[in-house]
Amino acid sequence: MIRDFQLLMISAMYENGGNTTHRLLDGHPQLFTYPFESQIGTSLVRDALQSMFPVKYRWPVFELAGSGSSDYEAIIDEEAKVRSKTPFVSKFREWPFELTDAGRKEHFLRHLSSGPRTRGRIVEAYFRSTFEAWKDLKRSGRESWYVGYSPIIVVDANKIVTDLPGSHVLHVVRNPWSAYADTKKRAVPLSLDHYLLGWVLCQHHARLYQAQFPGRVHILRFEDILEDPEKTLGGFLTSIGLESSPTLSRPSWNGKPMDTVHPWGTIRVATPEANRATAQELSREEREEVRLRAGLFLKAFGYEDFFGKA
Repeated sequence: MIRDFQLLMISAMYENGGNTTHRLLDGHPQLFTYPFESQIGTSLVRDALQSMFPVKYRWPVFELAGSGSSDYEAIIDEEAKVRSKTPFVSKFREWPFELTDAGRKEHFLRHLSSGPRTRGRIVEAYFRSTFEAWKDLKRSGRESWYVGYSPIIVVDANKIVTDLPGSHVLHVVRNPWSAYADTKKRAVPLSLDHYLLGWVLCQHHARLYQAQFPGRVHILRFEDILEDPEKTLGGFLTSIGLESSPTLSRPSWNGKPMDTVHPWGTIRVATPEANRATAQELSREEREEVRLRAGLFLKAFGYEDFFGKA
């Protein structure tokens, strides 16, 4: 079963356009697009990056002697579980979502019981069970791929493509000035040095794994998506054997068009003009420090003259 499971996992450093890209893929007739961030990490993720990135955004680690039931409960998936268990406290409470966590777990256990308990099969069972339990999901009847989004998960892209032979990782990168300016608007923002270290680590892993797994790990610039989402995302999808679609031109949730990706993400207006204006919000000193800390990745992604082209 696992070789027939086709997963497209989206990655992006915070405020780099991952949520927007995720919502642009929603509604595509060939895709089962996860309703929220698919935070499939577990508390057992322990490595050198643990102090840098929340474990909920990482590729999961499971107990060697665990069970299907414990595997399901170990997956953090905070946004979906809060929305299904306690919808009145969820930031998505105003969006219809008919799914019970208990019902999804039943589907999950059924899938997992049909074969060996491997990490790849656990993740596969989790995605399949979500869409089987989602009662008000709008379907085209042509869906063949699953789409997930978990910020920064590109740092685990090697594990994803190894565990799931039919998987691909799409990493989205945004110029670090606009990205940092947007993260400053969070209730508890990261410091400039902390944020840029995370940004650099994500781009390092994206380029590393793209070289190690050509044709499986992909990188798109958020600026190119903003210029023409249907052309940019459509071209990417056709390169991996899917179709382009007019639905790629606007964000949606469960097929319902959205004027803004809020509350899914903090990028409320996804246009090239808004993207550049956001970068201009930084002080001269902040701009120069971002440039210094982003280093050679600015040239690698064509951002060296970002302000010069304004």
